[in-house]
Amino acid sequence: MRAARYGALAVATVLFLLPFYLMLRNALATDAQITGAGWTIFPGSPRWENVGEVFTDSSTNFGRALFNSAFIALAQTAGTVLLSSMAGYALARIPYRFATPIFYAVLLTLMVPPAVTFVPSFIIVARLGWVNSYQGIIVPVMFSGFTAFLFRQYFLNFPRELEEAARIDGLGYLGVYWRIVVPNSLAFFAAISVITVIASWNQLLWPLVVGQDSSMWTVQVSLSTLMTAQTINLHQLFMAALISIVPLLLVFVFLQRYLVRGVAETGIKG
Repeated sequence: MRAARYGALAVATVLFLLPFYLMLRNALATDAQITGAGWTIFPGSPRWENVGEVFTDSSTNFGRALFNSAFIALAQTAGTVLLSSMAGYALARIPYRFATPIFYAVLLTLMVPPAVTFVPSFIIVARLGWVNSYQGIIVPVMFSGFTAFLFRQYFLNFPRELEEAARIDGLGYLGVYWRIVVPNSLAFFAAISVITVIASWNQLLWPLVVGQDSSMWTVQVSLSTLMTAQTINLHQLFMAALISIVPLLLVFVFLQRYLVRGVAETGIKG
């Protein structure tokens, strides 16, 4: 039984690592070695100069794209976590007449396909003059109904005794949220932040439409320029993709325990 378990684990590990091996192998190869009939486990002479080629190619502006993606991901994560956590706390703790209808309205937004709101959102951004700007890429997608729902589920299980003690000391709802709830929920905030950073880093369509100038390209948009109807620069594409996943791998490796804990603390079953 133990042998079968370890065997299944080994197979799963190989399948998980296979895409990373292919990406690394092709990133250090030439186009001929990638597409040639004679396949080798690893290039005989790895082309480390492919790294420099990615950053010196003016058509992709990859260095600027990395900065844009990092800035947008951090700003969007900060805004999403702040707004969604405040909305989730209000829905979970503040009693008012329209709390339930508003909660259902937030859930209703999860059923609307993003394609339905894409054009109206772009028209608003264009009217505000936010095309080719950071705020145009960040602000329209800053609030997440799903994230607000997760925060609400978490705050429903937050110890009321801590909040009641703070109210006795004279704190209002905002003071309780900022001084009591947030400091005692940092693990859950970190879990939501990891999920939001990954989602923001992988966005393509919205940054592509709003960030039309090459100076506003994100990593995903820059990668898409390496694969066109006319040419496909395979070795450069694989190297750029390999570099682009390094920040996400670091985030996942160091903060993966918060992901598991965050899902467990939402109260979602099954």
